Amino acid sequence: MASPRFNSIIIILFICTISLSIVSISCKEDLKTNQAALFAFGDSLFEAGNNNYFDSISSFRSNFWPYGKTTFKFPTGRVSDGRIMIDFIAEYAWLPLIPPNLQPGYSNSQLTYGLNFATTAAGVFAGTFPGSVTNLSKDLGTQLNNFKNVEKTLRSNLGDAEARRVISKAVYLFHIGANDYQYPFFANTSTFSNTTKERFIDFVIGNTTTVIEELYKLGARKFGFLSLGPFGCTPSALIINSTKIGSCFEPVTELINLHNQEFPKVLRRLERRLSGFKYALHDFHTSLSQRINNPSRYGFKEGEMACCGSGPLRGINTCGFRNGPSQGYKLCENADDYVFFDPSHLTETAHQQIAELIWSGPPNVTAPYNLKTLFRL
Repeated sequence: MASPRFNSIIIILFICTISLSIVSISCKEDLKTNQAALFAFGDSLFEAGNNNYFDSISSFRSNFWPYGKTTFKFPTGRVSDGRIMIDFIAEYAWLPLIPPNLQPGYSNSQLTYGLNFATTAAGVFAGTFPGSVTNLSKDLGTQLNNFKNVEKTLRSNLGDAEARRVISKAVYLFHIGANDYQYPFFANTSTFSNTTKERFIDFVIGNTTTVIEELYKLGARKFGFLSLGPFGCTPSALIINSTKIGSCFEPVTELINLHNQEFPKVLRRLERRLSGFKYALHDFHTSLSQRINNPSRYGFKEGEMACCGSGPLRGINTCGFRNGPSQGYKLCENADDYVFFDPSHLTETAHQQIAELIWSGPPNVTAPYNLKTLFRL
């Protein structure tokens, strides 16, 4: 027969176990109630598969091998060998993978965790890389309209008060504009004979600002932004001038640098003018440039050559026979050794490193807040 002391211990342990279970359930429910959603807007850096659902055969899709080979083991539409920074940020924020908004079949309850509106080749302007889809636009204005539809669904499903809470607590993350600066050179347009570079940058930033203000009017208060990366120095850009292989493409570099000088000024003005407006701005240009120029410092072996592609530096975008079976390509053995997976897009490892800086980087990297702080506000 068990002693009274032993029985007392068993009872105490049972009560403690029940108490811990109740606390655990309570914490989970509290986390769900107070969880901030993540809504992503932008281009191929954030693309999670929206281009899969455009009803044309597009050269901007990545729903074929070897994209997705590292983690998912199959192509998802992400322009990488695996996860992208949105996936990592969702993980750090205790969120599930954020689905592309055009993906059919996600439940209305998933809307409270967020959606990804980004599409490959998207620009601020509808005229950037036109013709990549037949019936659907991909520009930032269209992404805003798609969010407005989601906002209406939230109000219908949750009621006005709860929808307002979800929208105001959510974080809205942007990377947009790089394609607008690259397109005029690749399309050989007359853009810069009709306007100055400074005026064009004003147009890009002005239209971006309009979308930010529209989201604010809908109740958004917490925003995250990436400066534009060194896209004049990607493997694809490094081979544009065949007489200077390995040299950055200066016309794009100049525009991106000017954009990155002006955009922080706009955000500071918005912060002063819009009550409750809070933001995180990550210096993506510097963080990616450091990895391109000093890859070994960050655990990479190659900073300028792509893992997948053909030609010098594998800078011709034939990855996965993108331009047809007649276009051969080379694929590296270990994508983790490379900053770039294809001639213009990052590997999963590079995405993760940048995501960590966006999430919890110090003020000289991500400021005035980082995303970790924004999610807790």
